Amino acid sequence: MAKSKTLTPAIVQQAVIDSVRKLDPRIMVRNPVMFVVELGFVVTLLLTFDRNLFGGTYPVAQVAYNAVVSVILLLTVLFGNFAEAIAEGRGKAQAESLRKTKTNLTARRLDRDGAEKMVEATTLRKGDIVVVQAGELIPADGEVIEGLGSVDESAITGESAPVIRGSGGDFSSVTGGTKLLSDTLKISVATNPGESFLDRMIALVEGAARQKTPNEIALSVLLAGLTLIFLIVVVTLEPFANYVGSINHHTAAARSGGGVIDIATLIALLVCLIPTTIGALLSAIGIAGMDRVIRFNIVAKSGKAVEAAGDVNTLILDKTGTITIGNRLASEFFPVGDHEEAALIEMAVMSSLFDDTPEGRSVLDLGAQRGVKVDSAGYRDAENVEFTAETRMSGLDLKDGTRYRKGAVDAIRRYVEGEGGAAPADLQEKTERIAREGGTPLAVTKGNVVYGVIYLKDIVKPGMRERFAELRRMGIRTVMCTGDNPLTAATIAQEAGVDDFIAEAKPEDKMRLIKDEQAEGKLVAMSGDGTNDAPALAQADVGLAMNTGTSAAKEAGNMVDLDSDPTKLIEVVSIGKQLLITRGAITTFSIANDVAKYFAIIPAMFMTVLPQLKVLNIMFLTSSKSAILSALIFNAIIIPLLIPLAMRGVKYKPMNATSMLVRNIVIYGLGGVVAPFIGIKAIDMVITALGLAHI
Repeated sequence: MAKSKTLTPAIVQQAVIDSVRKLDPRIMVRNPVMFVVELGFVVTLLLTFDRNLFGGTYPVAQVAYNAVVSVILLLTVLFGNFAEAIAEGRGKAQAESLRKTKTNLTARRLDRDGAEKMVEATTLRKGDIVVVQAGELIPADGEVIEGLGSVDESAITGESAPVIRGSGGDFSSVTGGTKLLSDTLKISVATNPGESFLDRMIALVEGAARQKTPNEIALSVLLAGLTLIFLIVVVTLEPFANYVGSINHHTAAARSGGGVIDIATLIALLVCLIPTTIGALLSAIGIAGMDRVIRFNIVAKSGKAVEAAGDVNTLILDKTGTITIGNRLASEFFPVGDHEEAALIEMAVMSSLFDDTPEGRSVLDLGAQRGVKVDSAGYRDAENVEFTAETRMSGLDLKDGTRYRKGAVDAIRRYVEGEGGAAPADLQEKTERIAREGGTPLAVTKGNVVYGVIYLKDIVKPGMRERFAELRRMGIRTVMCTGDNPLTAATIAQEAGVDDFIAEAKPEDKMRLIKDEQAEGKLVAMSGDGTNDAPALAQADVGLAMNTGTSAAKEAGNMVDLDSDPTKLIEVVSIGKQLLITRGAITTFSIANDVAKYFAIIPAMFMTVLPQLKVLNIMFLTSSKSAILSALIFNAIIIPLLIPLAMRGVKYKPMNATSMLVRNIVIYGLGGVVAPFIGIKAIDMVITALGLAHI
């Protein structure tokens, strides 16, 4: 998938336009905090043109002050809209690159009688059968029901390496808009028009399908509640100030009933006290969180899935291909009976001569390293015996009747006994030794004679132990699921550093584990690609389906990994935690800001009524007007200054919840208190220097 830059001229230009478009009250009302700021702008703007609009007796000089306040309030709203528009702009840029993949395709649809008919791809319906030949674009999402071919998915994933797709198994799913590079595939269409994976990706990445998460909704309600509380407080300040002013007889306005505090100042106070910073950035933080997931080539079907990843307690991972490399490689030869290692290596090489599997090639490579190399050209007339699930062994049959076999130990034992032979006494001991070390034993025989065992080692991916240690520091428990026997599973689990494992695991075992963890109030994440993984993916709080997997798996999961890398679950968890931390950090900063703004505005508002309050003017601000304007300007400019942090996210470091809370309070809480003191004082000095302190 094409990766959009954080800020390009095109994105910024469109964001500026969208910032103005979002001033529509029907859009602004979705954000109660910023909607109040917009209403404040409207009121102060009206007062600028009619100073007696609400029955006041304000002097002409008040007009300039009202105009400045209204401009600052407008900028505050525009900056908030700009933050959201920037976040949306990146998603729209990615969506546009995906739209280029959708072209006016035609398809060879098979009629019921098997005849091909050329039709527009947009007319295809679920269940239709289409034929795609090499060099053609696949017209719709579907499952390969016949054939095997190489598919270029770079238009979707951004990766140039082709992938193999074929009928049966967990690698039969194909995506509309990708290109078939070789052979011919017969595909059963899996979606109706407008419902394809590409259509849903476009809607998701451009934000059209984004819904607020439960935590985001809860925070929005809290912000709305705080706004209402501060609104009540500010409304009561006017009669309170009038009452105090009448008692002290400090102002002519109070004695005449004209009011001590003007409406523009009250609105400025309200805007400075309500949590405008987090209110303006809340939506942008959520959109940016999904964008960070997309940049990892993961499509999240909802923001809730990303957010849930941040609260995951248990991570369920398959062993093969996730924790281990996936291809078991020959690492040692163990002769049995009175056979020499050289003889065993020769038999192993012969049984693997035409074996194109990674295991077979690794036997040939290890044999060559040990000095045994056989020219396959001399055995072209030999019959290659391929591995099957029924026989569980493979090998080579020569024209003279000699038969070489390698395979599962129990299968070779039965084969040898069926040929009238017997397994050596030390075969079982060597087999168990390999299993204890986490390997897979393959017995090797010539005719009815067992020569020894090949040690196939499942290699743990580099760095996995460190990554699992990092998850442990996050408070996440890792569980490895594998079909291996308990001895092998225990060895791999210990080497990888997972917290627990399930050996000889079946699909129902994963489902049971997920339900047991959830019954204890924990959130569970897992990855999968097969149809048999679909129930567990649907049950998990975070289900990461592989794009190479079946349609059933992709439908069941709430995330799809376009690169089909199961280890990305670890990145997903980190991104989810980063989203939660970013939201919490900016919320802490926003609320802490109010403390400093309180000391800036409240003394300034009441100094004419209660001169004793001058002692609270600890910033030594020039005048009440400059104090209010300085706080209001700081309140506006802090929003665009925090946009990069909202887009990038607060860097996550694995630590326990208490340490994280202390860190956020120190950095963003204390910073949120100190920054306004410095910023407001600096702005006040500029206003004073410009001669605007007494407008």
